[in-house]
Amino acid sequence: VQLQASGGGLVQPGGSLRLSCAASGGIFGVMGWFRQARGNQRDVVATITRDFIEYYRDSAKGRFTISRDNAKNTIYLQMNSLRPDDTAVYYCSAQNYITPDNYWGQGTKVTVSS
Repeated sequence: VQLQASGGGLVQPGGSLRLSCAASGGIFGVMGWFRQARGNQRDVVATITRDFIEYYRDSAKGRFTISRDNAKNTIYLQMNSLRPDDTAVYYCSAQNYITPDNYWGQGTKVTVSS
């Protein structure tokens, strides 16, 4: 199983970024995005099921949108109105649809700064 995340970068406060994560080598249930800021633990940002049920952390509601293409095993995270406290390494995650195994991508860095 491989998860390939992309789309991070440097953006000014108030700007937008779109992250992508393509998974391969399996069939996946819940997929999602987590983030880890320097010195902090890894926290959930948003998740989405195969049936497109979405979950967001409170600080992401109204600003971020997670979406999914099951045919491509790919999820996206559209991030708008970015703030400096969104700065972190963003990781995508995917749960195997059949077993309890969970997989992680390599992370993509998002920096929000003027």
